[in-house]
Amino acid sequence: MLVAAIMDIVTSNCDTIEKTPFKSSLPGNATMRDIAAAIQVIEEGGMYFDEPEQDDDSDDGRSGIKGIGIKILEGTTVLGLSRTSGLAPLGDLNANTGEGTPKTFALLSKHDNSSQANLSSAVIPGLWDDLHCQHVAVPFAAWALANWAMASDTNRSHIQELDRDGQVVMTALMAPERTVKWHGSLVARLLLEDLSLPLSDSVSDWSSSLLATVSHACKTEDISLAQVALSAFLVSVDRSDKAQKMVMEKGLHLMRDSARKTRKHKSVQEGLSKALELLCAGDIHLSLEESQKWSGILLSWVLGKVASDTVQSSGRRILSRTFEDYGPHSVPISQGWLTLIMNEILNHSKTLSAKGASLPKNEKPKVDQSKVFSATQSTNQLAGAVVNLAMAQLGTVPDSVNNVPLADLLLSEPFAAPIKNLKKDSVPKFNAAESASATLKAIKSLTDVCAEDSVCQNKIVDLGILCLLRRFLLCDDYEKLGAIEAYDASRALEARERTPDSLGESPITDMQDPSSVRVPASAHIRRHAARLLTILSLLPQVQKIILADKTWCKWLDDCARGNISGCNDPKTQSYARASLLNAYCNQQDGSGSGDGGSSKPDISNMNSNCPRYGDMIFLINPGLPHWNCSEKEQQSGKKNESTSEGEPENAADAVRDHVVDASDLSSSMVPSSSGSRVHDPEFDVIFLHGLRGGPFKTWRIAEDKSSTKSGLVEKIDQEAGKLGTFWPSEWLSSDFPQARLFTLKYKTNLTEWSGASLPLQEVSSLILEKLVSAGIGDRPVVFVTHSMGGLVVKQMLHKAKEEKLDKLVNNTAGVIFYSCPHFGSKLADMPWRMGLVLRPAPSIGELRSGSPRLVELNDWLRQLHKKGIVEVLSFCETKVTPIVEGYGGWAFRLEIVPIESAYPGFGELVVLESTDHINSCKPLSRSDPSYTEALRFLRKLSAQRSISHVKPESGVHD
Repeated sequence: MLVAAIMDIVTSNCDTIEKTPFKSSLPGNATMRDIAAAIQVIEEGGMYFDEPEQDDDSDDGRSGIKGIGIKILEGTTVLGLSRTSGLAPLGDLNANTGEGTPKTFALLSKHDNSSQANLSSAVIPGLWDDLHCQHVAVPFAAWALANWAMASDTNRSHIQELDRDGQVVMTALMAPERTVKWHGSLVARLLLEDLSLPLSDSVSDWSSSLLATVSHACKTEDISLAQVALSAFLVSVDRSDKAQKMVMEKGLHLMRDSARKTRKHKSVQEGLSKALELLCAGDIHLSLEESQKWSGILLSWVLGKVASDTVQSSGRRILSRTFEDYGPHSVPISQGWLTLIMNEILNHSKTLSAKGASLPKNEKPKVDQSKVFSATQSTNQLAGAVVNLAMAQLGTVPDSVNNVPLADLLLSEPFAAPIKNLKKDSVPKFNAAESASATLKAIKSLTDVCAEDSVCQNKIVDLGILCLLRRFLLCDDYEKLGAIEAYDASRALEARERTPDSLGESPITDMQDPSSVRVPASAHIRRHAARLLTILSLLPQVQKIILADKTWCKWLDDCARGNISGCNDPKTQSYARASLLNAYCNQQDGSGSGDGGSSKPDISNMNSNCPRYGDMIFLINPGLPHWNCSEKEQQSGKKNESTSEGEPENAADAVRDHVVDASDLSSSMVPSSSGSRVHDPEFDVIFLHGLRGGPFKTWRIAEDKSSTKSGLVEKIDQEAGKLGTFWPSEWLSSDFPQARLFTLKYKTNLTEWSGASLPLQEVSSLILEKLVSAGIGDRPVVFVTHSMGGLVVKQMLHKAKEEKLDKLVNNTAGVIFYSCPHFGSKLADMPWRMGLVLRPAPSIGELRSGSPRLVELNDWLRQLHKKGIVEVLSFCETKVTPIVEGYGGWAFRLEIVPIESAYPGFGELVVLESTDHINSCKPLSRSDPSYTEALRFLRKLSAQRSISHVKPESGVHD
């Protein structure tokens, strides 16, 4: 009957770690006598079943057979021998009882070698062998005790009552037989899981023994034993503070060894990750040295080396706690994490390139090799930074990397080359500024590689990039690291000055001067991290993560409103607001971000109630009240939220209440009696730069209206107005408050020497996709353009008509052109005559004078203006612009867009006196015509809208 019961538990419980309660093979109303007998056998190694006359040969003066007899199913009595008794046939022993002998013997004799093999390879391997050797009583008693514990609460209460001090369980955990350890671990777990029972005083001892069992089982690859012992260990750590303290002081090395030896076993890795997470969540956290020792294992978890979401999540949370605890001292770990992510993405790109080599040209995956090359360089530089900073913090370069706390991390693939280059006799001179620079380049390269690749975006999210972005945004580890370096240098300098130079020694010259410590580029790291977050915030899973993190949401809102120190960069503020809007509005709408596997959504079917602010769109003054989801979206969001599955019902409500109603923002968001918002904007005004311009620098005011600096136009445009006021933000937002203001970014270069740029049509298509995704076109739109930006807008509107995006075309109320080459530019003509000086980029070739495409676009816009759909205002330059300075001081100057090209032949024209091409869009003051005329034009359109809110949609089709 014993074998039948064992086979039953084996076949019905294949996963003893995760599933409770178990199906027991023994009754739930066991007598106290039977439980006590089993406990006595375990504690003493056996019991006297039979007591004949005293035998002098017996060691303890007693004779007979040590064993145990227990009535189990159907009243059958089963016997088990003790460790000290001789080997005897099990059937003969049952024959002596006179009760149930034939049935029991028959059941046992039925199982041949194949049955034994099956039993040995199942949940409890080895029990059959234990029951056929002389050590029978204790394995059988442990098996019975475990089955009783599984059977009922009453049995567990009796076991706890009879084993108050927990020593019987401890004895089972330390027994030599594997099956006794297995069942002892199961008993320990069942007692610990029963919250109605008092906690044994021996729990910390149980934990120590269980962890030792796990460690030994992992070394011998006994995964079944490791699983059950680990499950009990996990519960003990969860319930007992003493157990946690014991593990923190004495057991972490055993957990690390177990994690290293069972990398391929998901269940063991899950148990270890859960246990470590519980330890880190307690009052006693990992020390910095322990955190460094665990870093390699934790990073292998978060990178998915073990295929389990549970392990990945635990690894991310533990690393995040490490960053919180040790801040700047944990920088090598966070940098190592970023390095490994970069390495994975580079391997992904190489795989795509390899697959694409055998595909037809039209099916090849798009891999920008220049971006991949730049990312490779950044990865190598960052790997070197990790090694150098780790050794600098250590203060020495050991003979073997195995001797440093970060050994597991530094011995992985990306860090092999930097370690080989280390000089054993000197510590690397590496500072926080260099470390921050390496991190900055890596984030920028990673963003460039993944910006238009949704597969790459999902991959880096799975690799844990959001934990790093949150850290980069919310904290200033590099600034603190620089402050620590400056303090240490100052203390060292003071100590040197106090030391008398009595021996005439030469002063130390290689010591760092505190005044020479450079400030890390933390603001730039934050800006690029915010940009990457904006790109990722279009993914549904990222939106949920952002919304669930109230601290992050508050930081993003505060940053957007300029309330965060060191977060005054307009791009960073725009990214912060865009990320919040993407997360909140898309989740409220219930549509997410659509097809997560497509990097180019169908722009003709975009949901206008759910704007998606992408990489190239910047929100001007994102702290203003109108940069929030509309009231209509909030109402629809509540309906969708209440029906969603698997998400907290009030998560998005809590975030909206915090973000929308926070501080002074709340008063401006109160709906009026009519149901509309007080600050609901009437217009969208979009700023679009020209050649080598930028979303902000193009629109900064100039010191004067003439560019005097030498060099190429790219250099002039980069420097002109660099530190000046960004007039759309400072002036226009207050003078024309009824509009939301955007500024766009796209890549253009004057020549191929400075980097390739996209042709006009491709640029326009990309911008059109971004604008429609952002919901631009739902209200009247005015485009403010400079130079080639005007041509981009015309091409974009033309494509919108072809794509039947009539709403955007019909709602384009006006276009302002600053020095737009409607019929071509002399600058574009020059490279064709000076091929040795400049090699024109594709976009420049399209701007040559008399280009048929430019004439066609101008005629099409003329028709829209003639029908009253689009109003036009043009500005014209009047001075030459410096282009090239040759050897010997010779300068070449050119009127880039003459008046005959700047005026399209319709609409208003303003000639700007003494103004060159670069500065035509850079007013000197609020009274400058380049500003006043633009403002007048916008106010005129607003007045027209107040008369007629809706323009006939048929105009574009006539």
